[in-house]
Amino acid sequence: MECRKEINLKNCNCSYESCSRKGLCCQCIAYHKDSGELPACYFDNNAEKTYNRSIGYFMKLNSR
Repeated sequence: MECRKEINLKNCNCSYESCSRKGLCCQCIAYHKDSGELPACYFDNNAEKTYNRSIGYFMKLNSR
């Protein structure tokens, strides 16, 4: 399967500029899964900017 990095980048809201996985969704998801986190795309832009990718933070934001 061919990676669609350029297309993915158009929808990527990750604000961590030096991220080597930007636009490489399969690598991003695997990285955050191994860290017990969720990728930026699970969060709105304001929440994403906190760099808190924890599942607990996601659940707190979405339990309202």
